[in-house]
Amino acid sequence: MQASRALMIAAILFGALGILATLVGMKCSKVAGENYNLKGKMSGMGGVFFLLQGMCTMIAVSWYAVNITQDFFNPLNPVNPKFDIGDGLFFGWASGTVAICAGSCLICACRFQSDEKKLPYPYQPPTRETVYSSAQQSHPSALTPSQYGRNAYV
Repeated sequence: MQASRALMIAAILFGALGILATLVGMKCSKVAGENYNLKGKMSGMGGVFFLLQGMCTMIAVSWYAVNITQDFFNPLNPVNPKFDIGDGLFFGWASGTVAICAGSCLICACRFQSDEKKLPYPYQPPTRETVYSSAQQSHPSALTPSQYGRNAYV
């Protein structure tokens, strides 16, 4: 029981650190200025903290559920202090799952590389004669969109 409490306290601390690191790592925060590489690393660190929070929560809640189940089916245990699996355990499992999913998403979405390798895409505005088609028209009698009248779409 004491180890489950310690794991839940560690999960709370990891969650608080994860929230702080993720808030610092947001693009809209002014903490690290325009250094998006550092902000990406901070978001990744927040994801790691959320993963640790989810793991600690899942271990503590599952361990407590195993202890309850073992005590419930123990014939030597008196009848009065028997506990049953309650809503708190289900909320713990759900929150651990959400924390693991959130940490995984943050780790996958964060940016660890700099922008120096990224080449800009040259923008070319479309001209009036530009026709977008899915395939080349090989048949010479095929009509282009400019040959149709405005009322021919019905």
